[in-house]
Amino acid sequence: QLSGLLLLIFASAAVAPTVSGVSTVSVGTGIMGYLGNKGAVTTRIVLGETTRLVFVNSHLASGSEAAHLERRIWDVQQVLQRTHFEPISWAGVLDDTHEGIGEEDFAFWFGDLNFRLDGLPGDDIRRLLMLHTKGEYDVGQKSRKKIDSELDNADGPIVIRSIESDDESEEEELRTSSNFEKGDDSSVSLPDPDDFIQDPHQDPVSLQATLDSLLPHDQLKHVMKKKKAFHDGWREGPITFLPTYKYDVGSMGMFDSSEKKRAPSWCDRILFRTRRDKQEFDGKSQEEELARIKDEEMKARGIDHAGDDEDVLFDYNPDEDGADESPKSNDYDEYDEGEVEQPEEVITKEGYVDRIKLDMYTSHQRVLSSDHKPLDAVFTLEYDAVIPELKSKIQQEVARELDRAENEGRPGITVVVDPAHESETKAPTGESPTHQPSISNEGVDFGGVGYQRRKIRSLTIANTSQVSATFAFVDRPSVQDETDRIAPPWLSVQFVGSDTDEDERIAKELKREVTLEPGDAVNATLELFVDDITQVKALNEGTSQLEDILVLRVTDGRDHFLPVRATWLQSCFGRSIDELIRVPEGGVRALLPRRHGEAGGPINRGQEVRWSAPRELFKLTEAVESLTERAIADSHMLSNSSLPAQSPGWPFDSNSWQLQDTKTRGSHKEYILEALDADKNLNDAFPPEIPVTERLEIMSEILLAFLASLTDGIVPAPLWAKLESEILSRGPKQLVDAEEIKAWVLDVLSASPNHNISFVFLTSMLARVAGELAPLPKTTWKGATQEGKVRSSMDSVRRSLSWKGKAPALAEDPALVRRREVERAFVEVWGGVVFRAE
Repeated sequence: QLSGLLLLIFASAAVAPTVSGVSTVSVGTGIMGYLGNKGAVTTRIVLGETTRLVFVNSHLASGSEAAHLERRIWDVQQVLQRTHFEPISWAGVLDDTHEGIGEEDFAFWFGDLNFRLDGLPGDDIRRLLMLHTKGEYDVGQKSRKKIDSELDNADGPIVIRSIESDDESEEEELRTSSNFEKGDDSSVSLPDPDDFIQDPHQDPVSLQATLDSLLPHDQLKHVMKKKKAFHDGWREGPITFLPTYKYDVGSMGMFDSSEKKRAPSWCDRILFRTRRDKQEFDGKSQEEELARIKDEEMKARGIDHAGDDEDVLFDYNPDEDGADESPKSNDYDEYDEGEVEQPEEVITKEGYVDRIKLDMYTSHQRVLSSDHKPLDAVFTLEYDAVIPELKSKIQQEVARELDRAENEGRPGITVVVDPAHESETKAPTGESPTHQPSISNEGVDFGGVGYQRRKIRSLTIANTSQVSATFAFVDRPSVQDETDRIAPPWLSVQFVGSDTDEDERIAKELKREVTLEPGDAVNATLELFVDDITQVKALNEGTSQLEDILVLRVTDGRDHFLPVRATWLQSCFGRSIDELIRVPEGGVRALLPRRHGEAGGPINRGQEVRWSAPRELFKLTEAVESLTERAIADSHMLSNSSLPAQSPGWPFDSNSWQLQDTKTRGSHKEYILEALDADKNLNDAFPPEIPVTERLEIMSEILLAFLASLTDGIVPAPLWAKLESEILSRGPKQLVDAEEIKAWVLDVLSASPNHNISFVFLTSMLARVAGELAPLPKTTWKGATQEGKVRSSMDSVRRSLSWKGKAPALAEDPALVRRREVERAFVEVWGGVVFRAE
C-alpha cells in the first residue's frame, strides 16, 4: 500500500490453494517523483502454476491543465519502468529474471487515473448530465432540489463542440450513414423498423447518446490514440455509466456545486489487457517500424513510400471488382438480443489456453460517502490449473514409462523428494512465503534456515529398471588438505533402510553405495545444519550461499542431479559488537537485505547506533540471572529439583550439565536462537514442560556460544594488550584492592564505551549468579572484608590470567571456600571467551 492507496486481493477457498508466486511492488511518483501520495501498488500472482495475473492499483497526478496531463503520462511510465517482481519459484527453482508489467497473461489496471474531459465547458457538462440524473435516478428530495436549483440558474444553451480530426467521430459518421450501392437488392422484404428495440446509441435523448458525445473528449482515449500511454494493448469495457467525478459528498447525481464547479470526468477507470493484446500490439509496432525503415530506404533511392506500392495491391474499384457476384440468398443476420458473448481465448506464457470475458462494467451511484463514485468490473476467467497430486503421480508414471522404454536392459532409478514434515512447513519469524520449504522431483528447497536450526528432508530412491542397479552419491572435489565429501560441510547425506537400525554394519555400507533389485526402494536423508561460525559470518555478509547440487551416479546408467538450496535467515551470531549495536527493533530478522548486486552485509558503520550494548547480551544475561534465582528457589521447594552442588562451575561448565543428551539440547536451543534473532522474550520461548535447570543450562550454553562468536570479543585484543602491558609494568606492585582493580580495568575499557558497557553487563551477571549459588553470611562477609580476606571476582579473573602477586589467604570458612571455588570455576570458563589476544 501507499499513502491513501490500498490493494486487497481475495481468493475463494477453492482458488486460494492454487495461488503462488505472489509479489507486490509499490512505486511512489508523488512529490519529488518518489513520495507515496501518488503512484501505484502492483501485485503479481500465479494461478494453478499456469497463469500470471497482474493487478495495478494507481492514483495518478490530478489537475485539468496540460502540464497535469503530461505528469499523469509520466506517472504511468514510472510505474512501468520501476515495477519488477520477485522471481517465480517453479518446483523449488527460481527464475533467473525479475519480470515486470507486460510479461503477464492477464493484467488489470485500475484506480483514480485522473484523466479529464478536454475542450468542453464544465458548466454545460454538469447541466447536461444532471438532466439525466434527475430523470433516471431516484436521487431523493434533497439532491433533486439542488439539481433543480442548478438547472434553473443556468444561462444559455448547452453546447457540445466536436473535436478536430477525431477518428471516432468519423467512425460514427460512417456507422450512422447509409449509401445505396449498385449491388443492393431493393426487392428484398425487410422487417418493420418498429419491431426493433431502439438502440440507445441512436436515441438523441438517451443517456447513452449523451455519454457518446462526451467520450470523444476523454483525455485517456486521446493519450491512447497518440500512443503516449496505455496504447500497448490496454482496453476498457463499454462506458454506459455517468462520470465518476466530481460529486457533492452525500448527494446522488449532484455534480460539484462548489465555487470551483469542476467538470465531470471519468477519472476512475478499470483497464485490462491480455497477453494476446500485448503480442498483437508488439507485432503491429514491429510491422510499422519495418515499413518506416523501408520507406526511408526507398526515399533515399528517390522512390515514394513503400506503403504506397503496397496500397495499390489492395485498391478496390466498386465498378469492376465483384461485379459478377450476386447474393447467394435473401437471408441476413438479425440482431439477437439474447446472444451470449463468447469468451476470448488467450494462449498463456506457459502455453496453456485460457479464456476471459468481461461480464459487467459499471459504477455505483448510490455510494454517497465520497466525491467519487466507485467502479465495479466483473470478469470471468477460465484457466488450466496443475493439480499437484496428479502432477506428481503423472511424473512418476512418465518416469517409469520412459525408463522402461529408453533404458530397458540398463540400470535406472527414480528419485522422489518426500514431503516435508508438517511442523517444518511453518515459516520461521522473518521468513517470507516464497522461502518456505518446497518439494519436487527436480530438487530440494529447505526454505528458511538459521544458525543451528537442523532441517531434514528425505528422498525415496526406487529401482525402476528390469535389472539390478548400483548407485552412490559422487564425492565433491575438495580443496587442498581436505578430504573428499559428497556434500558441503553444512549438508550431510546418507542412505537409510528398514534394517539399518538393527545392523550397524549395513548402515555404514549404505553411506557409500547401494544395490537394489528391480522394484526395491531405499530412503536417503539430507540433513542441513549450519554451526560453523566462519560459515555463519559469510552467510550473514552474503558472500556465501546455501546452494549445491548432489550427483547420484548409477553404475552403467545415467547420473541424477539433485539441486539443493536453502534461504539463510540472518543471525546475531558471528558479528561484532559494533554491528550488534546497530540492529533495529525486531532483531536481525528486521534487517533489510542488500540490493541485488550490492556488496557487503545488511549492517554497516554508516547506519545509526541504536543501543549502548548488544540487546542480545542484555537479554541473555538477564535471563540467566532470573533462571538462576528460579532454579535455586525450586531446589528448596521441590523434592524432584536439585542442583549439582559438587560442580562449582555449574551452570556454565559443560561437564556439570545435568542434561547431556545432545539431540535434546539441540532442540531446546532452537527456541532461544529463534527468539534472539526475532527480538522476542527469551523466558517465554521455552515450552512449559522443560525444567528450570535445563532452561538455565541451555541459556548459559547459548550465552557462552554467543560471546565466543563475537568477532571482536567483549575485551578486544588491543585493550587486552594494554591491560597486560600495564600488569607487566607494575611488577611486584600489583593492585590488591578490588575496587581499585575494577576502576583501573573500567578506565582502560572506557576507550571503547560499547565494549565497556558489555563488560559491565557480563561481570555484574556473573557476580550475581555467584552470589546466588554460593552466598556468604552477612557476618562472615563483613569480617572477611575488614580483614582484607575476601577475593573479589575481578581478583580471581586477574590471577587466572597469570597476573602476578598473591592475594591474602581467606579464612577457612566453608561459605568462603565455596565462593572461592565458584569464582575460580567461572574464571576458567569465561576467561578465554571474554578476553581476546593477538
